[in-house]
Amino acid sequence: MLGKIEAIVIGGSWGGIDAVIKILSALPSDFKPTMVIALHRPKNVVNSLEGILKKYSKVPFSEPYDKEEIKLNHVYLAPSNYHLLIEKNKIFSLDVSEPVNYFRPSIDVLFESAAEVYGKFLAGILLTGANKDGGNGMKTIAGKGGFTIVQDPSTAASGIMPSAALRLIKPDFLGSVHSITELISSGKEFIWQ
Repeated sequence: MLGKIEAIVIGGSWGGIDAVIKILSALPSDFKPTMVIALHRPKNVVNSLEGILKKYSKVPFSEPYDKEEIKLNHVYLAPSNYHLLIEKNKIFSLDVSEPVNYFRPSIDVLFESAAEVYGKFLAGILLTGANKDGGNGMKTIAGKGGFTIVQDPSTAASGIMPSAALRLIKPDFLGSVHSITELISSGKEFIWQ
């Protein structure tokens, strides 16, 4: 067993929605860890991404509000046009500072703040994407003793994002979305909270 994981952060961009749908669809309703997802999407566009993804999740699913207390057995989606951060007392913070790697929400911002709070009790998953966002965040997660999972670039709709992470870290797990989904949904490698 690799250890107890309390929270999982997931980042993706180009092709990331389909990958996240596969992961969500496989989660059992009693999946204990908190899951927080940051996906790049157009700013100032009202869309129904929360509604779309919610349909695939047996676990309670929502976009968090500022200063909301983080719950276990819940999936959260970073709201459009906000950076989503996790604060020390395990509450969310929404931030409208400048985009990072051209995006808000930034995957790096979420991953780095989560690593500071959860340390070795965090797993980070970086999926398909067409820019380098998430690489530094994965490096921070690894540096704090968290578990790192990267989609194999050869299986990604765009391999730029996972490749950027692979230049910075040797992940604990590298594989297709299918193998990542099996790892996470089964919990075989972990003692879930």
